[in-house]
Amino acid sequence: MSLNILREISQIMGSSLDLKKVFDRVMRVLAAELGFETGRLVILDAVSGQLRIEIAHGLTPEEQARGIYALGEGVTGQVFTTGLPRVISDVRQEPDYLDRTRPRKSHEQPYSFIGLPITSESQTIGVLCADKPFVDQPTLDHEVEILTIVSAMIAQSVCISGMVHREKEELLDELSELRKIMHDRYQFANIIGSSPPMLSVFRTIEQVARARATILIMGETGTGKELIAKALHYNSDRADKPFIRVNCGALSGHLLESELFGHIKGAFTGAIRDKTGRFEAANGGTIFLDEIATMEMTLQVKLLRVLQEREFERVGDYRTRSVDVRVIAASNLDLEEEVRAKRFREDLYYRLNVVVIQLPPLRDRKEDIPQLIDCFLDKYNAENDRNLRRMSRDVLNLLLRYYWPGNVRELENTIERAVVLSDGQDFTMDLLPTAIRAFADKDRPRGRMESPDELIEQLVRWAMSDVRIGVEGQIWPRFMSLMERALIGEALKRCGGTKIKAADYLGINRNTLNKKHRELGLDGGEFRLPPTDCT
Repeated sequence: MSLNILREISQIMGSSLDLKKVFDRVMRVLAAELGFETGRLVILDAVSGQLRIEIAHGLTPEEQARGIYALGEGVTGQVFTTGLPRVISDVRQEPDYLDRTRPRKSHEQPYSFIGLPITSESQTIGVLCADKPFVDQPTLDHEVEILTIVSAMIAQSVCISGMVHREKEELLDELSELRKIMHDRYQFANIIGSSPPMLSVFRTIEQVARARATILIMGETGTGKELIAKALHYNSDRADKPFIRVNCGALSGHLLESELFGHIKGAFTGAIRDKTGRFEAANGGTIFLDEIATMEMTLQVKLLRVLQEREFERVGDYRTRSVDVRVIAASNLDLEEEVRAKRFREDLYYRLNVVVIQLPPLRDRKEDIPQLIDCFLDKYNAENDRNLRRMSRDVLNLLLRYYWPGNVRELENTIERAVVLSDGQDFTMDLLPTAIRAFADKDRPRGRMESPDELIEQLVRWAMSDVRIGVEGQIWPRFMSLMERALIGEALKRCGGTKIKAADYLGINRNTLNKKHRELGLDGGEFRLPPTDCT
């Protein structure tokens, strides 16, 4: 009989890390097999320095709350301080038995009590207490042998439970710290961009960050849609709740359905256990659905219901589940065009199209490129123990002219590659990828020729950036002097240094050219070359 009891208790101990559930099941076995009516697991409270009933079986919450002992107080306190067991055949005959948890009257049936120390690494960490209707001493002595083994098993569970609790607390502290870091990282002020298109984006996300509304982020690949989604989340009232990202384009229909909504065991081949979906995992927080245009039409119906009612069922389940989650969706495709092509549901599109944030491609915000370069240089220099700093004018001009089909992501990869390949401080042309260097050639096989209007627009943006022309308030005179110097210098070259011909070629008065020639400090002698196409 004893072996059967211990075998059953051993199996219980290995079935769960929940100490309360384990203790309750153990006491049920002891009650059924040995007649014990109540059991208490008494642990030292590190804060108060008192012994306290941590877990109880057979006691009401009020009775358990009364189970507080000073060290050495009563039978329970003595077992803890001495590390020796106490076996009492009749508690009425023991003056040190306090009976603090349950009052007994003298005319009641007498009770027997067993108190055993719970030890770990030769140190007492608690007391196992159990009582039952009166039995004789020989019977108690036999049961003590069983409970001594049980207390050793419980000691291991107590230690494991304590470790799990401490690790959980540490993880929660780390999670709290991580969320603070993420909140700081995704503050609007830390997102690079001072161009008019990005300032417009910042104004929008500041207005909607704390709203519950669904957000649709549109933009080409590499424009930073996930960055904006995280900024929306970490600047909202949900910042301390989960941010869950799902790439809808990475999974096929049924796999994506299971990923989003979860499934129950046996729902399909391979569903060997219940699985929580991403919507449940994001409860209270934000779910970011990237590449939503790739979602199959049949799954779009289920998503529409979640957006409308915040309800769904796991795959294979009939039970409806509710979630409180904010949805942010993103697409690099034109969803209106996808609707016209019958590849995207119109009703879902309008449900998503509550607040739309359109991210500009990098080619439309080139004045942000110098800041982005500085940011990526700092990041990858630190990661790779490099000191790539000095960028030549030719390299910067090329990076400002390049079309950037991969947007910010392509620029970041370009800078990372340059840092990794560098062996000094100078950022030279040979550190750039072949595709970008080829763009500088006449043929520009990987890019497209820019129109004169585009070139002028880029030049103006370059002039108004804070890296070349100068300080605010002096942009116009400095830029115009550079343009005039370049135009007059090129005209003089083409006309062999002859000012009269250069003035006629430019379509300006001869005196005007002479005046500008003096103001700009041009030396006519250096331009006396054989005329080319100047007539």
